[in-house]
Amino acid sequence: MSDLKDKAFAAIANLLEHPLGPRGSDETATASPPLAPVDADGYTKFGPGPMAAIRFKWSVRRGENDEYFVDEMIGQNSTSVAVGPMSADAAIRLVDERESEARARFEQIRREMIARNPSADSTEVTAKGDI
Repeated sequence: MSDLKDKAFAAIANLLEHPLGPRGSDETATASPPLAPVDADGYTKFGPGPMAAIRFKWSVRRGENDEYFVDEMIGQNSTSVAVGPMSADAAIRLVDERESEARARFEQIRREMIARNPSADSTEVTAKGDI
């Protein structure tokens, strides 16, 4: 699963480095609040990212004998990878941890991409100074 995550984060970094359109036109996903299930079954969170096609999704589902599984997907149409069985509390904690880790990595990549690209203001100052 780590390889899939690394590929997804590389794709996100590439999109941040080479935007698809004018600055500000691409919507960036914000943290999604968990759905409010009666129990762990159906608890879902989405990872950050500029495109649904590469965004992570974690969902808890109930199996037999009160066992729970976390289905992890990348994008809308990918095959999920199941983790489990585990208790309901452990499944919710896993979803929360994965979402938190993905958000932290995304923010780190975003900061690195911003730091690598000179801002438009500094380019204008340099151009004016050369005249």
